[in-house]
Order: sequence, then structure tokens, then C-alpha cells
Amino acid sequence: MFSRISNGWALSRQSFHVLMLDKELLLFPIMSGISCLLVLATFALPLWYSGDINALMNEQQAPQNPVYYVILFAYYFVNYFVMIFFNSALMSCAIIRLKGGNPGVGDGFNAALSRLPQIAGWALVSATVGFILKMIESRSERLGQFVAGLLGMAWSITTYFVIPVLVVERKNPIEALKRSVGILRETWGESLVANFGIGMIMLLVTLPLIALIVVGGILLGSGSAVVGGTLIAIGILGILLSSLVSSACHSIVIAAIYLYAAEDEVPAQFDHDLIAHAFAHK
Repeated sequence: MFSRISNGWALSRQSFHVLMLDKELLLFPIMSGISCLLVLATFALPLWYSGDINALMNEQQAPQNPVYYVILFAYYFVNYFVMIFFNSALMSCAIIRLKGGNPGVGDGFNAALSRLPQIAGWALVSATVGFILKMIESRSERLGQFVAGLLGMAWSITTYFVIPVLVVERKNPIEALKRSVGILRETWGESLVANFGIGMIMLLVTLPLIALIVVGGILLGSGSAVVGGTLIAIGILGILLSSLVSSACHSIVIAAIYLYAAEDEVPAQFDHDLIAHAFAHK
């Protein structure tokens, strides 16, 4: 645990330094988040105003309603497409920077647009897997969640390098999946777990912000509206900013690990040992 936190802190610091060279990369997770909210509204609002959403959200009625499955899968596909598109744009810029270039937002968009067939194909695969996991989870609350969680973890490791493979090697979704698995096996072997935890670092960062929100809520309830509201606003904005930075840094780290594994090249901005030991045996 302490090793993962230490590695996560070091990689977070190094990826943050890269991000500071191209602060505009934060625009990609911002645009991705806004777009995902618009996608959610696109699917939810018509159902809400039509009155059908109550039936579709009811766990007892949904399995018997085929429209539910159609809408759910369509939502999954569009949502994954949006996330993969912006992630591909961010990944493209990160790879340009790590190879010594000076990327701009336009470079990311151009790269993602030129790979629309691959992005759409991978969105379809991801939506199918996500849909299946959702069905497994809904069948049995406890067992389903446990099984879906295990399968989800395995899927996350298996697909770790799919986005950089799509971006750099322009492979189709099936080839990209095989290539991702091949990179992991060839470089680190079997039975792997991530040996770094950027998510853990960001969790530690957000804990004080969560405390601010809690304190602000208490003050707000006790009549100190201005102070309480200010603390809540600071906490929420801080969490949003941490989430954006975490998303960008994680993509930068994946790009760096990919360059090491696929091209035997450690970017100058990263420590060789940290990258080489990014995964460890269980």
C-alpha cells in the first residue's frame, strides 16, 4: 500500500509537471464532462417529460420493457463515444509532448477526428461490455455487483493501452484489444496489478475539500449562510479541479507507460524505474 502511494505520488508529480507545460490539455476533460452531461440530458429529458422514465427506472418493470434496453445501450454507446473521443484527443497531445513536441488543442482534435472509425468501433465494444456488466449487476444485487466488479477490474487491466494503440497505431478495436494485452504480457508478464495509485493521491487531496463541504453544511444549517456557502463552494470547486487534473495526469501517465512498453522509450519527463515497475505481480 505504502509503495503504491509513494509511486503514485512520484508519477503524479511528474505528470503534473508535464501538464503545466500544456495547461490547455485540461480543456479536454472539461469538454468531455460537459458533453457527457448533455448526453445524459438528451436521453433523460424526453423520457421525463413523456412520463416513460418512471417505468424505465423501475427495477421491477425494466427487465420486461425492451425499450429500456434499447435506450440504455444507446446511452452507453453515445456516452462512451464522447469519453473516448476526448480521451483520444488528450492522449494524442500527451504523446506529442512526451516525444518533445509542443501540442495544441487543435492537434488533439485533428488526431481524434482522423480516428473516428476506430473511436466509434471501440465505443461499440465498450458499450456492449458495459451493458453486459450492468445486466449482471442488476440480476442479483450482492452477487451481481461482486461478479460485475471482478469482471470490470479485469476489463480495465486488459484494455489499459487500447486508447494509445488506437491513437498511435490506428488499429481496429479487436486488434487494439489484442495489442493492449500483448504489450502487458510482453513487458510485465502475467497476473498483474497496477503498482501506482494516482487515484489514491487524488483521494487524499480531496479529503480536506470534503471536510470543507461538511463544515460548510453545518455552518449553513446553524445560520452562518455566507461562511457556510463559501466553504461549500470552495470545496466543490476544489473537487472539480482535482478531478480534472487527475484525469489529465492519468492520461499522461498512460501515454508515458505506453511509450516505454511499445517503443522501449522512457520520456525525459519521467523516471525510468517508476515506469519500468508501473505494474507488479500479484
